Amino acid sequence: MENTTCKICPRHCAPAQGSYGFCKARRGAESGTVCSNYGHITSMALDPIEKKPIAMFRPGSVILSVGSYGCNMDCRFCQNHEISRGDGTMPYREYTPEELAEVAWRLHLEQDNIGLAFTYNEPLVGYEFVRDTAKLVSEKGLVNVLVSNGQASLEVLEEIIPYMDAMNIDLKAFTKEGYESLGGDLDTTMKWIENAHSRCHMELTSLIVPGLNDDPEEMDHEARWVASLDPEIPLHITRFFPRYRYTEGEPTDIDLMYRLREVAQRHLRNVFLGNI
Repeated sequence: MENTTCKICPRHCAPAQGSYGFCKARRGAESGTVCSNYGHITSMALDPIEKKPIAMFRPGSVILSVGSYGCNMDCRFCQNHEISRGDGTMPYREYTPEELAEVAWRLHLEQDNIGLAFTYNEPLVGYEFVRDTAKLVSEKGLVNVLVSNGQASLEVLEEIIPYMDAMNIDLKAFTKEGYESLGGDLDTTMKWIENAHSRCHMELTSLIVPGLNDDPEEMDHEARWVASLDPEIPLHITRFFPRYRYTEGEPTDIDLMYRLREVAQRHLRNVFLGNI
């Protein structure tokens, strides 16, 4: 039985037919890989949009947030590792795109929900469900928000961008080595941001992890690059707390967080601190 190469993300897994790639959400098939978590919702909540975090798109509103399982990175400090590293054996409720869009609409009528946010795990490993559902949500006049690591091909971006109103992309480090230590590729995320930022509202998040990306010089390089795209792009600089497989050490130093914000503000007009 031949292996098939997945072209969704830079890992390019080649699972045998019926076997799974690293993300645990895509399965080998004759024509490539197929989405095995389609419609499998493990988490659902009506959240303030600021929790995504999105600070400068529809502030003060609430949005229905949903997640499945699976992720194509391996961050040792992941706050949602139960589902991001989960697989099809974990509990979930199955929804069709039509059913989920209808839930979003009902909550719009009852609780002023503005739309649907794809979040919690890595949504792009199951981009087909994101695309199909977001299209229906848009047709109802509601908005779609993507919270992602941006570790996906530009072909995937083209599939979903017509229906996306806002994104928050995790910019997890600004060195090649930093990304590789997390099982990712910096260039892929940069290309995603470059190609998406002018086509929907874009915000970025950098979780500041001691020893990974806490060098002020690295933050200066990151902020300069973001500003070269648009100095108005909001950047969320978020404080790390030990969790998952990274339980040693201390939370990020608060004074350092303020210093990093000052560095970023030399280039960017909208810099926010999180978890302070």
